[in-house]
Amino acid sequence: MSLNRMNLKHLYQALLATAVISASGVATAQSSDNAICYNCPPEWADWGTQLRLIEQETGIRVPQDNKNSGQSLAQLVAEASSPVADVVYYGVTFGIQAMEEDVVTPYQPAHWDEIPEGLKDPEGNWFAIHSGTLGFMVNVDALDGAPVPTSWEDLLKPAYRGMVGYLDPASAFVGYVGAVAVNLAMGGDLNDFTPAIDYFNQLAENDPIVPKQTSYARVLSGEIPILLDYDFNAYRARHSDGANVEFVIPEEGSVVVPYVMSLVKDGPNPENGQQVLDFVLSDQGQAVWADAYLRPVRASAISPEAREVFLPDSEYARAEALDYTAMAAAQRSFSERYLSEVR
Repeated sequence: MSLNRMNLKHLYQALLATAVISASGVATAQSSDNAICYNCPPEWADWGTQLRLIEQETGIRVPQDNKNSGQSLAQLVAEASSPVADVVYYGVTFGIQAMEEDVVTPYQPAHWDEIPEGLKDPEGNWFAIHSGTLGFMVNVDALDGAPVPTSWEDLLKPAYRGMVGYLDPASAFVGYVGAVAVNLAMGGDLNDFTPAIDYFNQLAENDPIVPKQTSYARVLSGEIPILLDYDFNAYRARHSDGANVEFVIPEEGSVVVPYVMSLVKDGPNPENGQQVLDFVLSDQGQAVWADAYLRPVRASAISPEAREVFLPDSEYARAEALDYTAMAAAQRSFSERYLSEVR
């Protein structure tokens, strides 16, 4: 969420109340052969494989980190006078906010010229590494006989009571993306989120599940039968983990959004951080995203095998790109409304 500096610090203080930071962890952060990445969760977008490959190819160890985008930004702001992280991964709106908060620094990684305009800050404060399309990740076996939903309206039906999950849109980027998607589908725009607020209030009557962290495993287990999530996680569940999972782009429409990375301002290991950023845009790094069913920012990295698992282009025609700067600018007001108006 877009927050002023005070609110970001308050959020970080809340995080500290539930986290244990050991002395060894602090030492690890300062290790000369490490690069600390905020929000690199191994279950999300196959960061697990990416982190192992980075260490194998560069010798730089990048510890796993399970923050979400909002938590990462809050921590960067709280640590601005003494940064711990070297790089950060988050949704594009948080990258724009991090630049505005002056907690990241320009860096133009290898293959910079291959990143399309609009998917990078001209100075290098943030740049896309891959993108995803939002829809429904559905564990078919956990639906108790109900049909696979095909629309936003379907999720409001009694047949799906207690089955629908979405990440907290006031904190997690994918949650905010879901809010933008349903808002546009219901006739709203980035200046008016009333349709999304109304929708979430209707959905609240159907007992949704609203976690703050990535919930891939909870979908596979059937704990969350339907999750508002990206295509790449659904394809991974079906084609890599063998789960009976389907991905649905709702009939009313959805959105496509990039995920971006930045070099942290005054991070403890800037050269290691730069190597990490170079690697995730290399042929090897981009191939990891493609093999995890994401659309890498360098389109040449998508293998024919990876292309075959995607829904037809006719389905993707219902998902649109956005003005991501405007999306970032709208995030604070939406988050405030969601926190105050959604039951």
